[in-house]
Amino acid sequence: MVIMTNSAKLNRAMGLHRSSTSNKQKVQPITKAVKNDENSVNLSLASITSNLHDISTPNRPISSDLAYNSWVVEHPSALGSFDQMMKAAKGKRMVVFLDYDGTLSPIVDDPDRAFMSDEMRAAVREVAKYFPTAVISGRSRDKASDVLFQPAKRFLPAIQEIRTLLEEITRKIEGARVEDNRFCLSVHFRKVQDEDYDILEAKVKSVLENYPEFHLTFGKKVLEVRPSIEWNKGHALEYLLDTLGFSNSSDVLPLYIGDDRTDEDAFKVIRSRGLGFPIIVSSTPKDTKACYSLQDPSEVLTFLLRIARWRKASSSSRSLAQIWGPGNSPRSVN
Repeated sequence: MVIMTNSAKLNRAMGLHRSSTSNKQKVQPITKAVKNDENSVNLSLASITSNLHDISTPNRPISSDLAYNSWVVEHPSALGSFDQMMKAAKGKRMVVFLDYDGTLSPIVDDPDRAFMSDEMRAAVREVAKYFPTAVISGRSRDKASDVLFQPAKRFLPAIQEIRTLLEEITRKIEGARVEDNRFCLSVHFRKVQDEDYDILEAKVKSVLENYPEFHLTFGKKVLEVRPSIEWNKGHALEYLLDTLGFSNSSDVLPLYIGDDRTDEDAFKVIRSRGLGFPIIVSSTPKDTKACYSLQDPSEVLTFLLRIARWRKASSSSRSLAQIWGPGNSPRSVN
């Protein structure tokens, strides 16, 4: 699992390439701060929002599907609930956590082509100006340039052995392909014929019979081979909150946006805290611990821009209050 963050405090707390001292963890993370270079993408908040629909309402119509409409009552739109959510966030320190695939980038047939758009990248940078912000992803280091964790380094030799075996079996199944995520392996079957899926799953499981320290998980059209270590996105979220000094703070409000089963562990952590916004990205009903929903990455983009605007406006209001004093804000004179 890879975690990217913009927090300089996190670097100071841990140092580059230094082991965690927390007795809660069983891994040795590597940290690296994200460069918050506003000039690296020539896009401003204004230029992005000028190309969007009115962001006061969701930019896609709600599905007429009865099952989805029923589900969204239990998991209301984070865009439609925005004012209510920000009212609850007022006076608290919001920390933003984001999944990558299916959240910041679209789900595509070729995972190597799943990249953030320039608009999304700029929106994340805009959010990072106002909130501690981290991207928690299962992508490998070469696909996620700003890296915090390498939690399974000792498993690397076995992972490469398994990769070779998986590549041999997938050559015989049309549409299947193996992606090396360095610390886990993904067997994609989005292009596999339905009648071949059971064969593929059985072959993958047969490979793992000789590697008891690994287990198989299931995602969106993907089988993932992972080391059996006590680490998931929920642990990652807890680790970051602890490292940033937020774990025992009653005024900290974590916000997590994700779209897959692996994000459910993070949703559970937020639910257990009793404070925060777990948001699932889905256009179809699904079992989830999330409280709110967004339909797709385009709605994620809109939501991120809204929270950046909200905090920017809040910061401006606080600055005026500090200059003029309570109750003495300037008024227009006719």
